[in-house]
Amino acid sequence: MNSFEMLIPITFFLVIAYIVKVLVDARTKRALIGANGSEELVRSIMAGEEIRQKHSSLRWGVTLLAIGAGFGLIEAGGWNEVTPGVIAVLAAATGLGNLAYYFMSRRMSAA
Repeated sequence: MNSFEMLIPITFFLVIAYIVKVLVDARTKRALIGANGSEELVRSIMAGEEIRQKHSSLRWGVTLLAIGAGFGLIEAGGWNEVTPGVIAVLAAATGLGNLAYYFMSRRMSAA
C-alpha cells in the first residue's frame, strides 16, 4: 500500500478537527461580544488570545526546530534503523525544544 493512501484520511480528519476548532472559537467570541460584556473585558480577552497564539507559534517553531536538529543529528550519525538510541535523540531534542520555549516565554513575560 502506498504511503500517500494513508496520508489522505489522516489529513482529512485533521482538517475537520481544525474547522471545528475555528467554528467553536468564533462562536465563543460572538457569544462574548453579544453578552453585552464591558468593552474593557472583551479587549482584555482578545489581547490574551493574541498573546496565547503568539506563544503557541513560538512553541511550535522552537520545538520543530529542535526536532529537525535531532533528525539532522541522526542523519549525520548514519543511523538507519529505529533503535532506542535514535528514539532517545528525538525525545531529547523535543524536550530541549520545550525547555528552550519555556525560557524564551519567561523572558518575554518579564520584559
